[in-house]
Amino acid sequence: MPGRLLTPSPNWYCSRCSDTSPRGILGFGAKNSIFLLEVSPGQPLILGELAGHTERVTGFTFCQHPGLVDICASTSDDGTIKVWDIQTKTVLQEHSAHQSPITAVHWSPLKKELVVSGDEKGIVICWWYNRNDTHHFFPEPRTIFCLSCSPHNEDQVAVGYKDGMIVIIDINRKGEVIHRLRGHDGEIHFLSWCPQLCEPQFLSDATSDTLGLNGELMTEDTAKDCFLASGSRDQTIRIWNTTKGKGVITLKLPSLKRRGGGTDAGIKERIWLTVHWSRSCPTQLFSSCFGGELLLWDLTKTGKQKWTLLGSSSEGQNHSRIVFNLSSVSLQDNCELLLSTSMDRDVKCWDLNTLDCCWTQPTLGGFVYSLAFSPVNIGSLAIGVGDSMIRVWDTLSLQRAYDIKTLWQGIKSKVTALCWHPTKESSLAFGTEDGKVGIYEIYSNKPPQISSSYHRKTVYALAWGPPLPPMATGGDGDGPGVSLYSCAGEGIILQHNPWKLTADAQDINRLIRDTNGIKHKLPGRSELNWKPDGKILAIGNDDGSIEIFQAPHLKLLCTIQTHHKLVNAIRWHHPHGTQPELSSLIASGSNNAIIYVHNLKTVLESPPDSPTTVTEPYRTLPGHTAKITSLAWSPHHDGRLVSACYDGTAQVWDILKEEPLSNYRGHIGRLLGVQWSPVDPNCVWTGGDDFTVRQWEVSKQEHTRPPKGKKSIELEKKRPNCAKPKSKKARKRTEKGSVGQDGEETRENSTQSVVGSRNSSADQAEEEEEEDSRDETEMAKLSNGTSRTPVSLNEPRALENTERVLPNSLHTNLSQTPQGKPDRLKDERRRERAEVAMKKKKGRSILPLSTINDHRSKEELLSDCVNLANILYSKESESQSRPGSGAEIQLGLYADRPALYRMFKEEGQNHLEAGHSEVCYQLMLWKGDIGGALEMATERGELNDALVAMAPMAGYTVWVRTVEAFSKQLCFQEQYVKAATYLLYIHKVYEAVKLLQSHQLFREAIAIAKARLQPDDPLLKELYTNCAGVMEKDGHYTIAAKCYLTARSPYDAAKILARKGDIPSLRAAATVASIVGEQELSSLFSSRCSLDLLAQRDWQAAQDVLRPQEGLLGHRLVLCTYELLYRYLADGNLTLWKSMNTPCYHDWTLQSDKPLIRSVIAIWQSEFGITPANTERLKTGHQQLRMTEHPAASPNTPPRLLMLYLAHDLSVAIACSLLSDWAQMVTALLSAVHRCVNAGDFTLMQEVSKITLSEGEDFTSDLEAKLTGSDQVGLAALRSLCAFHCYGQLYQLWWGLAADHSGMSAGRRQADTEEGLQVDGTLGSLDQPVAAPSDLGSTAEGGQSAARNLPSGCALLLSPEHAKLQALHRQMADIQQAVTGLVSQHQRRLAGPEETPEGGPHLDQEAEPEPTEDPTPNHHGSEPPLSKETSSMTTLMGQLRDVTQQQSELPETVKLHPFPDVVESSLVVLSISSLVPSIVPSEIRNQAATLVQTYGTARPYQRAAQRILPGTA
Repeated sequence: MPGRLLTPSPNWYCSRCSDTSPRGILGFGAKNSIFLLEVSPGQPLILGELAGHTERVTGFTFCQHPGLVDICASTSDDGTIKVWDIQTKTVLQEHSAHQSPITAVHWSPLKKELVVSGDEKGIVICWWYNRNDTHHFFPEPRTIFCLSCSPHNEDQVAVGYKDGMIVIIDINRKGEVIHRLRGHDGEIHFLSWCPQLCEPQFLSDATSDTLGLNGELMTEDTAKDCFLASGSRDQTIRIWNTTKGKGVITLKLPSLKRRGGGTDAGIKERIWLTVHWSRSCPTQLFSSCFGGELLLWDLTKTGKQKWTLLGSSSEGQNHSRIVFNLSSVSLQDNCELLLSTSMDRDVKCWDLNTLDCCWTQPTLGGFVYSLAFSPVNIGSLAIGVGDSMIRVWDTLSLQRAYDIKTLWQGIKSKVTALCWHPTKESSLAFGTEDGKVGIYEIYSNKPPQISSSYHRKTVYALAWGPPLPPMATGGDGDGPGVSLYSCAGEGIILQHNPWKLTADAQDINRLIRDTNGIKHKLPGRSELNWKPDGKILAIGNDDGSIEIFQAPHLKLLCTIQTHHKLVNAIRWHHPHGTQPELSSLIASGSNNAIIYVHNLKTVLESPPDSPTTVTEPYRTLPGHTAKITSLAWSPHHDGRLVSACYDGTAQVWDILKEEPLSNYRGHIGRLLGVQWSPVDPNCVWTGGDDFTVRQWEVSKQEHTRPPKGKKSIELEKKRPNCAKPKSKKARKRTEKGSVGQDGEETRENSTQSVVGSRNSSADQAEEEEEEDSRDETEMAKLSNGTSRTPVSLNEPRALENTERVLPNSLHTNLSQTPQGKPDRLKDERRRERAEVAMKKKKGRSILPLSTINDHRSKEELLSDCVNLANILYSKESESQSRPGSGAEIQLGLYADRPALYRMFKEEGQNHLEAGHSEVCYQLMLWKGDIGGALEMATERGELNDALVAMAPMAGYTVWVRTVEAFSKQLCFQEQYVKAATYLLYIHKVYEAVKLLQSHQLFREAIAIAKARLQPDDPLLKELYTNCAGVMEKDGHYTIAAKCYLTARSPYDAAKILARKGDIPSLRAAATVASIVGEQELSSLFSSRCSLDLLAQRDWQAAQDVLRPQEGLLGHRLVLCTYELLYRYLADGNLTLWKSMNTPCYHDWTLQSDKPLIRSVIAIWQSEFGITPANTERLKTGHQQLRMTEHPAASPNTPPRLLMLYLAHDLSVAIACSLLSDWAQMVTALLSAVHRCVNAGDFTLMQEVSKITLSEGEDFTSDLEAKLTGSDQVGLAALRSLCAFHCYGQLYQLWWGLAADHSGMSAGRRQADTEEGLQVDGTLGSLDQPVAAPSDLGSTAEGGQSAARNLPSGCALLLSPEHAKLQALHRQMADIQQAVTGLVSQHQRRLAGPEETPEGGPHLDQEAEPEPTEDPTPNHHGSEPPLSKETSSMTTLMGQLRDVTQQQSELPETVKLHPFPDVVESSLVVLSISSLVPSIVPSEIRNQAATLVQTYGTARPYQRAAQRILPGTA
């Protein structure tokens, strides 16, 4: 079922955020969009999405009028109300008249153009959208929570408020309040009108115990009245008679027992009470309850229990959390359905005839971080979501399109990684944002097993693979057959034992170090992927490198150095394709938006003794404009890849052709995961930060490549769910939060973080957003309001600043001030300042209590004298008075020392209570109690420099203890440097350094350590290493490199320097690596730097970079050949690629006027010492050249790389010629020519063939003689090379003759000719002759003076053996295409069994394959064409065996090397013969005609043959 979609969850805590249309369409607001579902009793169908709001949707309502049922309205926190047409999914009209957040909306059921809305300030706006007219009403100064238009009176609107008030207003009378309905104690969640007018007594039987609003019994009336139901947070439902303005019934929610026991009475649960009146029966009312249950209230039933529980027939039907919205729809078959949305993120449909749940539509409440298809239970898709849950979707279920099981137990954090067990269909491993790794048994109700080893940061990758030492293998039954591997943000990979997750997980870095003898720092791990056979492990790193390890001991085979940023995704090609060699392909994506594919066949089949470095990719796939997040190979195709990217698109690539095929742009956010359907070759699944999972078809996308130039800011504009700019307070909270995978940025800036804090509930998110908005408002007020700093008008600069900000009236007053007045003001202010200076501020009294008592009345002072006399001279009064305390505190100065101490104590206590503790310490110091003062200050955390300075007077022990306490106090005050300095006072150097290190003050810590510790102290190395790690994360690579150098880790220093990837950094990294003895690393960086300089056409600088590297002699030779080849082609006006930089050639490129190959040999001898006499150096260069392998070219290969590959092939050929290895020389030359053919550049092929065979007779004349009889393989290569040369000459002759005959200008159809070379190996433009390319049109310009003879090697070109081989290849391709069609047809029948005939399809039955482009032609005359009658699987396999048998009968030398298309060449010969018969000998013409008739049965050949040879069938 293509096009399926998992939507975001309906928004919470909105009074009306979902509604149904009379046509049976459910719409609900989810995040910033409205999603539409077609409702039926069977299963829902998602119709699409209304996207246009920039913030959360808060309300949604359909128009219920006939003819307008496809019109709806929505409200949002962005302040707008939009009217939509759901057929076209466009906005018809909108307004933003509300100045406060909109909280309620309803479409009038009687006025078809009227939409009524309310906001938090109490404003009600009536909007006639057809004429865009709005009327404002302000019935009550309260916050509106909900409103509902009357279905019986077009002017009445019921409004519910947050404080429990309900009012009925008349919009025709300027919003006049008709009734105020009081009774609820909490906010009104929903209002629902009775759909019919009813007689007042229809509820009389149920109101025997219920009074009206004012305590009066209802009176009967024969007139029919309007009734309104309200649900409130006070847990009651009230029925109101709005005609009389009275309450009729009060219904209290019952306490229902939940599964597993009742609720705790001590906990008041958050409730949302929504109500909905039945459309068909006015005595029935539906409502929500405490825990997600739905109740049907029978308003005519007597007794206490008036309710019936929906879904009581079986367990699991009800929602598990509170319900927010209810709406219903009546279908044509007299079936009424009720739709409900809930906090449990499910949308449920209820059949009101049976009160059972018809279906459940799951939704998603977070970012979709991970997608994974089960390898065992095909079609089972696991989805990791940011709402702390896992969804397992049976995508092949025949009963339900959305058969989804939700797993939530034991997770409690965002699910960021998933991986199915390779053989157990029920085992699913998961990783979370908080570093948790667990295994779920999805068919069990038990909670998951959780590994006891947690990661410190977010888990980004999981993989099952063979156990590695020291874990026991499963061979003897002592251990698991596979282990679980997890990679997280801290940069390590852990191996977990799935049989014993309680055991400690193993860090595989230890095994890597021990096996490979690595001493330097290992890079941070960011991704891993096992090859399907379990023998090879690929690990991606945060520095952009990818390391390939061989199990089980993880021997390092090679390192891929193409990415220069953090690697996010690695995927091995599947092993079950038609081309087994493709299983060695590995695709990778990183933060730099380019996908690279590498072919590791050579490394895997012949593992090297020492690790090698791969710098050239097999395929390069540019196009995305942001980081690559996920990759997936198609299991149905060879070399087909899909990528997910932060640019919001998913891209399908053809790897073999190196071209984009299809681009999907259905998401409105960043993509985080992608999976190819395991059953449908045309379907792909993607998930992203728009809270959706989408299924889409590759063949139905209108775009083929990603959008160009889409930067991150444009993506944010496309994403309406991005949050507002955060306030300073919020930014600080974010900075202290978790860090993203790349260590430099968080993964989300919208409502929910990609790897940030958990968003557990909608109201929590709303509170955070409100807090941020308040912070922003306060900041705006501070920035825009009046400055609190007074402006001095006396200073000229201040006056200038004032003129900019003061109003015009004040400018006038200032300009009209007399000159004398400012002078007088200055004099007065000078005098005031002088007076203030004279009046010095009096210090605080040390003894305030005694001072106050010494300023009492005269009588009391005289009494003090008498008391003092008694104390000092009368022994009888000593026991009766206590001087220095209480009322006699002032006498402490005059009595004995104990009295003075008592006075000090009370004075000190008074100072402490007043907050002047420093005075209390002074009193204690006066008393001489230094230890007591220090102890009190230590306990209170109020030590200061003065107190610490006095500490030595109390003794050494007290001083040390005080300094330690003061250091801790300074740490609490975040004065870490000062704290460390005080620790140095007491000779605690290590503690001081550790303190600074723990707070990342590395510069100060290193300074102290180097000054006070020994040079070989281990702490110094630890400091430098930690500092380097922090600087590396912050992007300060040069500082990090210095630290690594000082810490004796030069390898890491060089790698950090190269991290930035620019030319100066690479050059510095290469130099550093060379100095410290890391020659292999230095060679790698030098090579990368030279390639970057090559892109700027700076050959001099490239050679200078490589000159110190003796191990890169071969690379220098290639660059020399490259420079000469580029100069040669540029002089011939053939420039394949250009650069903004001016070419910087060596002088020796200007001096040579010899043929190209001889020029290369001469410069090699003079500049590089490569001569036949210097055998050792020649062999060294040759060996280095042979060690480098380049991928095959394609039409999408960049010209710069194509030229590099050609230069390498020519260099290998020249080196072989100097070593007299003629066979290898010819093979290398043939490789260069054939590379041009694969790239689709016919002009370049002609030039290269001229270089190889036409320049220098001494170089090529005796090749055949040297190869004859000794090397049949070399002779075959030479014949192929000569054939390609003749192929180019043949076309040159044809173009010239055609131009003479038709008068065409040279170069008219070059593009058609070159394009024709790439269509299945045939020339698509053979229907008529074409003109020569303009840059090679010298033959045409020569007229009759040019050579008009057939090329000498034409007989060699028309090879029957090669023609037969090529025909067999084409026939095999047709057979394979027919087999693919049969398999696809079989899979489609399995996916749609309702269309399958009885018994099911069988591959051996006669079945018509999918029609191909050309089902009839056959490329070999002895074999019949494929037809409907002979195209069963059995017949096709038989034909395949016959073709394979015929191929095996051909000589091996024919199959070894590429060869030009013989049939195509024969057609060209026949065309030349038709133009000028005398040029072509009869035997050549007859041979060409025979070849065309025998092997030219393909349609392009037949068309050309019919034109050239009339009468040819």
